[in-house]
Order: sequence, then structure tokens, then C-alpha cells
Amino acid sequence: MAVLSGLVALGSWRFLGLGFDLSFPGFEDHLEARRMVFALHVTLAPVALVAGVLQFMPKLRARRPVLHRWTGRLYALCVLVSGVAGFWLGLFAPGGWVPGLGFMILAVLWIGTTAKAVYHARRREFAQHRVWMIRSFALTLAGVTLRIYLAGYMLNGVSYVDASPVLAWICWVPNALIAEWWLARDRRHPAVPTGR
Repeated sequence: MAVLSGLVALGSWRFLGLGFDLSFPGFEDHLEARRMVFALHVTLAPVALVAGVLQFMPKLRARRPVLHRWTGRLYALCVLVSGVAGFWLGLFAPGGWVPGLGFMILAVLWIGTTAKAVYHARRREFAQHRVWMIRSFALTLAGVTLRIYLAGYMLNGVSYVDASPVLAWICWVPNALIAEWWLARDRRHPAVPTGR
């Protein structure tokens, strides 16, 4: 997960060397009409991806709690800005209203689950904070799963626009369901304290 997240983040930042137009063919409409919003989304979503991976490293949490808190704040800020930008982009999604709706629902759930995670962290309700961070990061990983599925489509000659009505949903719905399965499994089989 960490390796894939890092690779996707680096791949997303390819525009730093290539520019937006070369890096994102097929998104001319966004680049012409909503360049700043698009730039915020593609810049900050990868930051959230990397920061989110760091949040799940137990040694980092235990040894550097201040770093964990500041990384968490960075994650939440990136989710908020990138999520609002993603919602706005969803209103004008290539491929029409079906992918647009999928991406807009993803944006709302992404911001909402992250806000709940922050709420519980501020109240020092760390068990609930962990639950909501798992949900939030499952949605953050949509950036990874979208690219995996998209690669499969492109290998079969299907463009992003043609694939987007399906991609906009399969990039996050299975992730969310897996997160809920994981959390239900944890509730059924809680970790036994080791005494250490």
C-alpha cells in the first residue's frame, strides 16, 4: 500500500516537469475553464495519499506523536481542499453526469469521514478516531485504485472518458466496502492485549 501510494503520488506530480497540458491529455476542458481548481486537486490529493500512509505507521505514532499530529493536520487540510476541488470538478466531469455523480459523492464522503476522524482525535477518542481514519484513507486510496483500473482499460484500448462512468464508482465503492468489512472483523475479533 505504501509503495503504490508513493508511486501514484510521484506520478501525479509529473506536471511539475511536463506541465499540465502534456501530463493530463483529455482534460483540456478542466485545464481551460478550471485550471486553478484542477491544479489544487492534482497537487494536494497526492500529499494526502502520502500523509495518510504515514498516519498508519505504528512506530511513527508511538515514537513521534507530535509528527503524527502535524501529519494528520496536513492530511485533513489536503483532504478538505482537494475534496472541495474534486466536487467542483465532478460537476463538469468528462463523460457526463454518471461519473460526475460518482466523483461528487466520493468527495463528500472523503471530507465527511476525515472530519469525523478529526472530531474524535480532538476529543481524544482514539478508538473512534482510528475507525474514521480507516474509512477516510480507504477513500483516499481511490487515487490508487482508479489508476490500477484505468491501466486495465487503457491496455484494452478504452479511453479515460469512455471508462469514467464505471471508474468513478469502482475506484472507491469497493474500497469503502473492504474498510467496513475490516472494521466489522475487528469488532468480532478484537486484538488481545499482550501485556507489553
